[in-house]
Amino acid sequence: MDTQDTREIIKDKLRQNFAGKIVRKDLTKKIKEGANVPVYVLEFLLGQYCSSDDPELIEKGVESVKHILADNFVRPDEAQKILSQLRQRGNYTVIDRITVKLDIKKDAYFAEFSNLGLRDVPIEEDYPAKFDRLLCGGIWCIIQLNYEFDDEDYRSVNPIQIAKLTPIQMPHIDIEELKAGRKAFSQEEWLDVMLRSTGMEPDALTEREKWLLLARMLPLVENNFNMCELGPRSTGKSHLYKEISPNSILVSGGQTTVANLFYNMGSKTVGLVGMWDCVAFDEVAGIKFRDKDGVQIMKDYMASGSFARGKEEKSASASMVFVGNINQSVDVLLKTSSLFDPFPSEMGQDTAFLDRMHCYIPGWEVPKFRPEHFTDDYGFITDYLAEFLRELRKEQFSDALDRFFRLGKNLNQRDTIAVRRIVSGMVKLLYPDGDFTKEQLEEILRFALEMRRRVKEQLKKLGGMEFYDVNFSYIDNESFEEKYVTVPEQGGGKLIPDGICNPGQVYTIAQGRSGMIGAFRLESQMLPGNGKFQRTGLGSDRE
Repeated sequence: MDTQDTREIIKDKLRQNFAGKIVRKDLTKKIKEGANVPVYVLEFLLGQYCSSDDPELIEKGVESVKHILADNFVRPDEAQKILSQLRQRGNYTVIDRITVKLDIKKDAYFAEFSNLGLRDVPIEEDYPAKFDRLLCGGIWCIIQLNYEFDDEDYRSVNPIQIAKLTPIQMPHIDIEELKAGRKAFSQEEWLDVMLRSTGMEPDALTEREKWLLLARMLPLVENNFNMCELGPRSTGKSHLYKEISPNSILVSGGQTTVANLFYNMGSKTVGLVGMWDCVAFDEVAGIKFRDKDGVQIMKDYMASGSFARGKEEKSASASMVFVGNINQSVDVLLKTSSLFDPFPSEMGQDTAFLDRMHCYIPGWEVPKFRPEHFTDDYGFITDYLAEFLRELRKEQFSDALDRFFRLGKNLNQRDTIAVRRIVSGMVKLLYPDGDFTKEQLEEILRFALEMRRRVKEQLKKLGGMEFYDVNFSYIDNESFEEKYVTVPEQGGGKLIPDGICNPGQVYTIAQGRSGMIGAFRLESQMLPGNGKFQRTGLGSDRE
């Protein structure tokens, strides 16, 4: 079966099982290139005006969407122009991000417009009661505004009133409907649908690249999941968190504060970790806390999902993502420093901080995106994708591996938690209905072990003996066969890798602890110490 036939089959299955929840992604791309508006705003409008297969109706719909964006989408530099037109006409419809706050003294709700720059606009309490995300960081909406100026009450009454507010989001997500629809697809078909829903074209990717791109969604389906991805520029590391999900926020590299991120002692309000499902940090090299205890509080939060401020301990469920650029080859980094080198020194040299990373995606394996990597086929409307990912955060599959496997003895408690969370997240993304085979789970488990072992390998380089146990494995519950998982950049899965070894490494034949003759890798490293010679690994406890 050729690629075109496969696409048609997937398209038919999407129409049968998810009618009204899919959109042609090339239409999004077509308008997105000329409009600085989030993808989920565009696709909300495209879902209303371009839900047909008729090319003529689609063309008309696209023109309507362009017209709506041109007339109603608020650009910050045109805010005063729109306010002037609102005053002249008496009414105006805008598309803007709205945040609602309760004024306890006045016992009333007031809205703040992000791009329009308006504050303290009264809003009926029905809206925040119905759409609670208005109170939690705000959401994009289509708002009909009225302007009525009263000479007598001009000091006490805001002339701008909200006549109608429509959130740009799915009104309700039926997770059981999603699980039932998933059963119509094979694993390969569902993986392609998920990637196309984010705008990527899976036919231009290898199977390995597909899995790495899917792994970027793990923080959106798992609570308190810590992940980093470092790699070259133009690989879309921050795209998902900035454009695709309205439930995540991208913090640009630079100074941040404990008050902004965790808790503001003055206003008694929780920061970003309490408002969003995922907080992503762009350009990790530039992360810097103004507060001396900022990194320590972040470490506490990454370990437990809670942090102490004042006399209270606060909890939140937001995942933490760190993305950044590697400006030299991975081979050079491995020989001269570590794969965490782009982090600022107070993080990149702190093994306690790095040990809290559940997953390290090798961004250098993701291709630099070119036009052929962006799809022109059907995928889920971005907001539907974001909302069902959010619903899946309530489910747990961390015990899924226990049906068929158990983890090897070299995984400590943090390793075990990390692997289980990755397995849980990948099961949610690929098999949200919980229906998978032993072979399918083994594929996920091997991927999870690799993503965590990458963290552990770098900790061994930085911390020495404390992190020597990097030989991750899993054991089949039926055959009791133990299988080991390696990371590609450390030499692949062969007993003795091809090519020249890294400096300080040599392979030899020796007698092991059991008396059997086997192959061993000897590795010498320069580490901080007390001048004494120490051995780690197999045989380190023998005299």
